[in-house]
Amino acid sequence: MTIRQQFLKTVYPIWMWLNKNNKRNNEVLRNKEVPPPVSFYSLKAVNGYGLLFDFSVLKGKKVMIVNTASDCGYTGQYEELEKIHRQYKDGLAILAFPTNDFGGQEKGTDAEIAEFCSHNYHISFPVMSKTTVHVSAEQTPVYHWLTNALSNGWNSKAPSWNFAKYLIDEEGKLVNYFGPSISPASKQVIEAVEKS
Repeated sequence: MTIRQQFLKTVYPIWMWLNKNNKRNNEVLRNKEVPPPVSFYSLKAVNGYGLLFDFSVLKGKKVMIVNTASDCGYTGQYEELEKIHRQYKDGLAILAFPTNDFGGQEKGTDAEIAEFCSHNYHISFPVMSKTTVHVSAEQTPVYHWLTNALSNGWNSKAPSWNFAKYLIDEEGKLVNYFGPSISPASKQVIEAVEKS
């Protein structure tokens, strides 16, 4: 862990407190029961080890997709995500998508990111290959589905910064977007995860 990363880990609670009134990063969106025109389970992504991850293995589970970075004020959310993963692993899958799209805060290679996540936060949920989440020609197909209402049925909101969270229900329907300043351990996120 670099000095910057150690500093960010230490000040994470202060960072979250300072950003609690940041409207752009505190946004919560909810689906009004609109089914996706394109199946979530048709998606695939490459994990940090270069292996293809087929989303069809996620059928019957809720899925939380988070765009992550190692040098961000929100990086402390890795710890909260791991706690949630351990607590809800029978019914919830968490997938991290590292990206350098916001402030150049993920410069590492896939191997460096995997080492950082494992060594510093003991991450046991899948971390995908570093990717682009911004709406662009390079955007990964998973984020194209998450941010395109023609694919997911209702949402066009792209991440506003690192650690934006998208929640998909057990039937493959996108049900929530939670902005980066909303802790994965917050009451509203946990209620959405526990909702049957």
